[in-house]
Amino acid sequence: MADSSPIRGPVVEADGISKRFGATVALRDARISVAPGESHALVGRNGAGKSTLVSILTGLQNADTGTLRFNGDPAPAPGDTDAWRSRVACVYQRSTVIGALTVAENLFLNRHGLDRHGARALRPISWRQLRLRAAELLAEYGVDVDPSTRAEELTVEQRQFVEIARALSFGARFIILDEPTARLDARGIERLFAKLRELQCQGVAFLFISHHLQEVYDLCDTVTVYRDARHILTAPVAGLDQHELVEAMTGEASRGAEPSWSATAGTRAAGDVLLKVTDLDLPGAYQGISLTARAGEVVGLAGAAASGNVQLGETLAGLHRPKAGTITVADRPVRPGRVPAALAAGIGFVPEDRHLQGLVPQRSVAENATLTVTDQLGPYGTVLPSRIREFAQRMITDLDIKTPGPATPVSALSGGNQQKVVIARALATQPHVLVAIRPTNGVDIKSKDSLLGTIREVADSGRSAVIVSDELDDLRACDRVVAMFHGRVVAQFPSGWSDEQLVAAMEGMAGTTDTKEDHGPHH
Repeated sequence: MADSSPIRGPVVEADGISKRFGATVALRDARISVAPGESHALVGRNGAGKSTLVSILTGLQNADTGTLRFNGDPAPAPGDTDAWRSRVACVYQRSTVIGALTVAENLFLNRHGLDRHGARALRPISWRQLRLRAAELLAEYGVDVDPSTRAEELTVEQRQFVEIARALSFGARFIILDEPTARLDARGIERLFAKLRELQCQGVAFLFISHHLQEVYDLCDTVTVYRDARHILTAPVAGLDQHELVEAMTGEASRGAEPSWSATAGTRAAGDVLLKVTDLDLPGAYQGISLTARAGEVVGLAGAAASGNVQLGETLAGLHRPKAGTITVADRPVRPGRVPAALAAGIGFVPEDRHLQGLVPQRSVAENATLTVTDQLGPYGTVLPSRIREFAQRMITDLDIKTPGPATPVSALSGGNQQKVVIARALATQPHVLVAIRPTNGVDIKSKDSLLGTIREVADSGRSAVIVSDELDDLRACDRVVAMFHGRVVAQFPSGWSDEQLVAAMEGMAGTTDTKEDHGPHH
């Protein structure tokens, strides 16, 4: 298990780190230092250099210049995997746990043949012993998971705990958490933070990378800001207000006024009903859902992970076939459970996971942006490259997509710009209703403003938008928010709601809030 000898100085100290990829400067004279037992946040916009620093801290890349030390000693030699694992581990946004293996097999992957002291022993694997050792390891770190469970049956939160336990079992006392809360609901985040605080008391240090600034204040002692590949600031979290933090991240004084996409930034009149959902049921997800969205209106579907709001959004896009109920767009019924029918009816869709559902990574920006409109790109079923380029260039300009050109592979773009491509594709069909699921997940502040501004413009042009999210900033762009809990609508809020009101409703604690099936402004 871990070495219990006292740790000298910082668990990690990087200084003067620079890294180039061709003409691109990814890091320029960057630095960071994390103390034992510290929870240290690393924040910055997409492209600030955070991912490059993580790849250097974990030994995946070598810095061009600078020094890296763990517990006062120089970093291990490149390729010495065991030495790196004993110093640092990273729990990535996308789990590295292998779903087809059990928890015990994942914990001791490539270590089945080692005895308790780490020596290689040439003997058959004792599965009983493996499960016992896994149970001891999980118990040591307070992880309540059955070692014989297949990893694919675990929740996102349980997979993270297993990854943390695996990292600690190598002896690492410095763990990097890359957007660990991106796929957790509020209760899952609470449990994760409680576990991290317990481990801090045991001397484990964390580098916490997140776009959710409130989480930085909730969990971290210290924050480091990177901007444009440089170190900008390291300061105690308690002494830094959010305006100062945002200013350090963006290089601009933050606006005191509401952003233009905020529903409270101006009064907007809603028009005719464009989307009408009546008594929709999907067993195991939601029941009895009725709501409307009007021309000129952005409606929020708020809910935590088990609320059914994501499945409802996906149903509108034709991904699920409801057992009962109807959907109409502009007074025309939509054939449920069929994506082409939803597209033809005028529903544009931004899926929850741009990596799995939203993009074809090997293809260009132009090809990804025009996947929904191939019928408009040439006569008689042909696709003209010149027309693809023109169409895509118009979208690149309209949505301010930062890319060298339409032919660039979409995988080369930052997260925020990839998401703009997904939204561009959803808008290419000029839909009556845009349904966007967690549209700003994992993007930086500037991209978030731009993406929410684009959704707001959809409504302002006389169409309608539905934002499905548990992210409060996403929901602030909405004229009206419908809160769901365990498959039912439990409350509704006009713009101007308080965080406490909405979070309470999403957590099933709604009190006297209006829950009538109005689902649209009165005229």
